Amino acid sequence: MKVGPKGQVVIPQEFRHALNIYPGSKVLFKLADKKLEIEKPPQDAIAIFRQTAKGMGKLRFHPHEAYEEELEERIN
Repeated sequence: MKVGPKGQVVIPQEFRHALNIYPGSKVLFKLADKKLEIEKPPQDAIAIFRQTAKGMGKLRFHPHEAYEEELEERIN
């Protein structure tokens, strides 16, 4: 591998696939005994929430109606 002018290197495809690293993925770099280690961090809860929230915009429901339905079910 060659380091590019901006200090960049390409992670080989087989490694990216093995670690499920895709464009936009976050990775961690660690320096250990003069070795550079790269790893995929544990799932980012905030990123998962943002992805879920994006999908929620497609749902069509009224929160007050849902609350009233839930309240009615509990009463009856």
